[in-house]
Amino acid sequence: MPITVTLLSYLVSSVCCIMALRGLSGPETARNGLLFGIVGMALAIVTTLFLPGVHSYGLIIVGIAIGGSIGGVIAKKIEMTNLPQLVAAFHSLVGLAAVLIAGAAFRNPGAYNILDSGTGLIHVGSLVEMSLGVAIGAVTFTGSIIAFGKLQGIITGNPIVFKGQHMLNAALGGVMVLLIVALCLTQSALLFWTIVAIALSLGILMIIPIGGADMPVIVSMLNSYSGWAAAGIGFTLQNNLLIIVGALVGSSGAILSYIMCKGMNRSFFNVILGGFGGETAGPAAAGGQSDKQAKIGSAEDAAFILKNASSVIIIPGYGMAVAQAQHALREMADHLKKEGVKVRYAIHPVAGRMPGHMNVLLAEANVPYEDVLELDEINRDFSQTDVAFVIGANDITNPAAKKDPKSPIYGMPVFDVESAGTVLFIKRSLASGYAGIDNELFFYPNTMMLLGDAKKMCEGIIKAFEH
Repeated sequence: MPITVTLLSYLVSSVCCIMALRGLSGPETARNGLLFGIVGMALAIVTTLFLPGVHSYGLIIVGIAIGGSIGGVIAKKIEMTNLPQLVAAFHSLVGLAAVLIAGAAFRNPGAYNILDSGTGLIHVGSLVEMSLGVAIGAVTFTGSIIAFGKLQGIITGNPIVFKGQHMLNAALGGVMVLLIVALCLTQSALLFWTIVAIALSLGILMIIPIGGADMPVIVSMLNSYSGWAAAGIGFTLQNNLLIIVGALVGSSGAILSYIMCKGMNRSFFNVILGGFGGETAGPAAAGGQSDKQAKIGSAEDAAFILKNASSVIIIPGYGMAVAQAQHALREMADHLKKEGVKVRYAIHPVAGRMPGHMNVLLAEANVPYEDVLELDEINRDFSQTDVAFVIGANDITNPAAKKDPKSPIYGMPVFDVESAGTVLFIKRSLASGYAGIDNELFFYPNTMMLLGDAKKMCEGIIKAFEH
């Protein structure tokens, strides 16, 4: 394929990737964005296959067949609740690919055209690009595996900390920088693989102290890392498309991480250095709440209150995802709409285990996009709302974020659900949420707790409507 045609194809593919990101920024345009992404990647793959340096297609076709088959099976079988784990797992593969490509380039630099013809050594610039790519890729690989383990429950969601942990991480980071400098001077294979080993260790050490409540930020952060790893390897391969796409993913992931941190009122460094939250269990909240009595209701009680309301705001959380209650919830909302009740959905930027988790679930249940509003669009409306219907959300409705300066979530923007006339709160128990913090909203006089599985509770409310 002529070089001009290759460059033009890569340019078109890059534009498609940009349009994909633009489309995925909103639910109405997400489908078109996905199509742009598919077209862009397909064009990039076909163009790469026809590059002058590609002579053997056997292994390439086998690799595409195996990877495509595995990806297709996973995509069909994956539960919507497991999407965060899937994203983390895929990020690890991007990091691993960066490490393997960098290793191949270091071992056989002539095949990648990064040798200095005069000295027979690898160009220093290429060594810098390769070192950064392999370091970020290795951190992404092991870090994503730890994130996957935490989200899947294989590894505890609680922060795993030990004395001197942050100092150790800083020391390893400093040593890695010095080794990169030494590698550029000596081109030693031992130094190269030492950098890989340290980066792999650093990925583990950076993520294990992060608690479950910070997982949405970590997922988007690892997404950013995978992009920068791809961009670094793009320089090594002298592939403009990989550089552009990697930079797009890296920058968009970084922006998303910033948005997540802002949604939690935490800085990025605060997340890395002081992750909080994890697995919690127990029949009742502790910490001074044991002497308070929660008002416990039934599906019939909730149905009566909802049917007599004129406006309802639904606040979904991870509990809805676990119970797969989105379809029953939408059916319940449709019943209310037929009765003339105004129904809207309130989405918090860090609800669930990954950015946009609740939006995806509601879209799967065909909830109208115009009914789904963000925190800053709807929070003022709670004081004029008859019922706030909380389904499986906890930390994003906790008044401690506004009232208790000692709380780890103090300052985090939360929904003002307590301002509504009545709060109906579906939850399996009175235990604390994923951040491990008690929620005093359970004991407010205008709160009725609906304890049980979210899907079954919504179905019970629907049956009560019909009777």
